[in-house]
Amino acid sequence: MVLAVFAGLPGVGKSTLAQQVGAVLPAAVLAVDTVDETLQAYDVTEPRPGHAAYGVVAALAETQLTMGHSVIIDAVSPVKAARQLWTELAERLGVPLRVVEVVCGDDAEHRRRVEARYAQRTHDGIPDWVRVVERQSEYEPYLGPRLVVDTSLAVDAVGAVADYLR
Repeated sequence: MVLAVFAGLPGVGKSTLAQQVGAVLPAAVLAVDTVDETLQAYDVTEPRPGHAAYGVVAALAETQLTMGHSVIIDAVSPVKAARQLWTELAERLGVPLRVVEVVCGDDAEHRRRVEARYAQRTHDGIPDWVRVVERQSEYEPYLGPRLVVDTSLAVDAVGAVADYLR
């Protein structure tokens, strides 16, 4: 049993990789974006957007881990405070924490993915993909043990990531 965190900027391939690895292990895959979008669809608002989604995913992860299931968290986890949530959960439950930092080293490909994903979405008249690009400067580098996967280079990373998590 393991708590795995797939972290990285939007559009780098976290969700795709998390789902593929989750099927191989097997592990429950809990995506912060899915929870956040659902909360927004039900008009749940908060002072800090996205904060509640992290809390909901942490609670769901705790339930799954307590039942003996491995869990993969699919979340940007851009700053130390968000990452600390996963560290504290793993420590509290006495389960290993493994971080998989997903990157896309090809800037043109990353931009293409982000623009395709957010092409129709805007907020206050600004395309969402512009906001994603702006958030890159807010992403704090990961420190400590982790597996870094560059989805622009990796032909088949699923096996290597699954081995790292076992």
